[in-house]
Amino acid sequence: MLAIVGVLLWAVFARSSEATSPAQRYVVKPGDTLWAIAERNYAGDPRAAVWTVQHRNHLAGTTLEPGQVLLLP
Repeated sequence: MLAIVGVLLWAVFARSSEATSPAQRYVVKPGDTLWAIAERNYAGDPRAAVWTVQHRNHLAGTTLEPGQVLLLP
């Protein structure tokens, strides 16, 4: 019985780890690439981070313009 109550309480109060921090704004500098931005801002393999940044910002390709603002989740 105590285990069931514990699970129910956890389900009510648990939060997604993605919701704990807001997206960071990044202003693209001359010479920046998605790969370089991913390497600087995310741990591990940059390929997943490149994909995430592309999709979060609705980018059709990998071309960036200086001054462009990206949201880094």
